[in-house]
Amino acid sequence: MFFLTDPIGKNDRKTSLFMPQHATVIHWFRRDLRLTDNTALHRAAKAGARVVPVYVLSDWKTNHAWTGSIRQHFLCGCLESLSKNLETLGSRLILRSGKADVELEKLIRETGAGAVYFNRDYDPYGRDMEKRLLEVCRRIGIECHGFKDRVLHEADEVLTGNGGPYRVYTPYSKNWVSLEKTAAVGKVTALGSIPEVKSLPLPSVEHWDLPATAANLPTPGEKAARERMKAFIEDRRLLRYAQGRNTPAGITTSRLGQDLRFGLISIRELHARCLAAAAQATHPEERKSIETYIKELAWREFYLAILWFYPEVFEEEFSPEFRGVPWIGTDEHFEVWKQGKTGFPIVDAGIRELLNTGFMHNRVRMIVSMFLTKDLHCHWKLGESFFMQHLVDGENASNNGGWQWSAGTGADAAPYFRIQNPWIQTKSYDPMGTYIQTWVPALRGVSPERFQAPPKTGLPLARGYPLPIVDHSEERDKTLAIFAKHRGK
Repeated sequence: MFFLTDPIGKNDRKTSLFMPQHATVIHWFRRDLRLTDNTALHRAAKAGARVVPVYVLSDWKTNHAWTGSIRQHFLCGCLESLSKNLETLGSRLILRSGKADVELEKLIRETGAGAVYFNRDYDPYGRDMEKRLLEVCRRIGIECHGFKDRVLHEADEVLTGNGGPYRVYTPYSKNWVSLEKTAAVGKVTALGSIPEVKSLPLPSVEHWDLPATAANLPTPGEKAARERMKAFIEDRRLLRYAQGRNTPAGITTSRLGQDLRFGLISIRELHARCLAAAAQATHPEERKSIETYIKELAWREFYLAILWFYPEVFEEEFSPEFRGVPWIGTDEHFEVWKQGKTGFPIVDAGIRELLNTGFMHNRVRMIVSMFLTKDLHCHWKLGESFFMQHLVDGENASNNGGWQWSAGTGADAAPYFRIQNPWIQTKSYDPMGTYIQTWVPALRGVSPERFQAPPKTGLPLARGYPLPIVDHSEERDKTLAIFAKHRGK
């Protein structure tokens, strides 16, 4: 019996050229909710006369440190879209709820499947579940096949000259860019009929005992995601990316984060489209923009590699030098920050954008997170969890990397003494106050120059808007003293 004996190890990454045929195989959908260029689904369709597509819903209820109504609502829409897409192929999506290894074992026995196919995950929970599934398949005596799909390069494909992991982004990215990229495999067109097995109905957020969200979210599903990818490339945002990516007002970035997070589009196809656009670009600045965007894709995989090699970053600082730094922030300040009522307009605008849309511009994410850690002295893990609970594109590796970068404790992080000034950041990136006035209505009649420095009169910028809760200069000095004292121990 042929097994892919270690679905997360490098020694068995290349499957046998001989793919045994089965009457039935299972494809386990995870972060790959699409039919186009889905590696494991493509292989499953080649190997089985019929493919049973399954998604296993998590069974936690009410509260979760890593997610909330916004992202689960988007997930529900994606599952509905995937279900309809499968129906066009004469198939259907099987839904179960619980521990994936337990539910998949039940489905294997119900269907008589000869193999399970899935695309690999890279966080500690996903890796552990893959090991559990492999043991299930070994015990039953069927094949288990895991594939690279979520990334262009897995962690052990981008290593230093000594064969170890990178801890700094720039040399990682140079290596990453130089490596040959895998080609896309197209769209699955047939999966065969589905046996009579039970399935849960399509879920709503009530499945997790969550309240409905009022956030204005992107349209879920593969079709909408592909339209967003096409628009990003064809309406010239990609060609202007280097110039516009730090401007938070308007739609200046790809806005494809949630589509990569849920696998609604293929990273291979996105990368290939970027290269095709670069080949047709007529101006050096356009090519620079495309190169800049591709390097952002490398950042995503750098943080996934950090998580692969250093899973402890979820629990402690990546840099041992800063483990044990005292975070002296108060619960009151954290609550005010979460509500977007700090009296710092750019910070409050970012939080309110997040609460209303499930999205926050990346430049503003840096400002907001550094403000929490360096001005309010709150632990980065508090902000990390808050972002994951509200971001529709919440990706645990990138989110952790971003928060540790802002806190000065992570891989390739901003040095602890580099502390962004929210007033100066506003002057640099929202000088006309367009972004701020979009998300803080109380400030719409205020001259934008007043958003670039603390109120000089000691009075609020507008009726109903709070005064700044801290003095940035004082808190900056306090942060420098705390870190310097810790380093001196």
